[in-house]
Amino acid sequence: MKVLKAQEPWIGPRGRIGVIIPSTNIGVEYDCQRIIPEGVTWHFARFFVGQPDLSSDDMFLAFIDAIRETIPDAMRDIMTCEPSYIMMGMSAETFWGGLEGNVEFEARLRDAIGPAMGLTSGAAALTCALDAFGARTVAALTPYQNVGDVQVRRFLEESGYNVTKVIGLKCDTATSIAHTPPREVIETVLEQLDGANVDAIVQAGTNLSTLDIFPTLEKKLGKPIIPINVATIWHALRAHGINDKFYGRGWLLERH
Repeated sequence: MKVLKAQEPWIGPRGRIGVIIPSTNIGVEYDCQRIIPEGVTWHFARFFVGQPDLSSDDMFLAFIDAIRETIPDAMRDIMTCEPSYIMMGMSAETFWGGLEGNVEFEARLRDAIGPAMGLTSGAAALTCALDAFGARTVAALTPYQNVGDVQVRRFLEESGYNVTKVIGLKCDTATSIAHTPPREVIETVLEQLDGANVDAIVQAGTNLSTLDIFPTLEKKLGKPIIPINVATIWHALRAHGINDKFYGRGWLLERH
């Protein structure tokens, strides 16, 4: 039997990060393409979303059930490019069921990638980001229906944070999340989420890119405002030993 010899990579010598995203998602790639350390490459695999309707709690639950069937195929596929790390570029499922649900979710992923591969999931990355700032009282923005907001609140509270508000924008579909007007996001943060008792504001929903909005809002409000995509990118890089700082992309990548 011929033994294939492993080759030293010249593409992505510091890291080849495989990113798992829904087929409906454009936000994750948009953000990753703006945060690329020298010698690091992003490699995307999509899992099929055959049920993108999020217009009600029932349809949102149907969406969650449907993606549980297709995520494993994307995990299988991405491993064939021999990534050095895996980042989950999807959000709702990582919050589902609170802390225990996140542990179970990551355990299911391990069936495809094995125990040794480094792994970043969205909910866990957000808690690491909040802890880096020492934040204890938080507010959250999502594109979800109420049923999804309940899961975000549950995860954050079980993680030890005091949650003042979780506001969902109730986007109609998994695709339309990406087309949320920036003004709607800004008004929600300034008029509904911020408060003197809020240490930090977080945003779930990976197809809602806020990378171009939140750095300015951080300066205006004087507190961390953390998009889930930035949190997962930051966590994946730091966990992989890549400590490059990025300026103009938010305090998390500048300070930690």
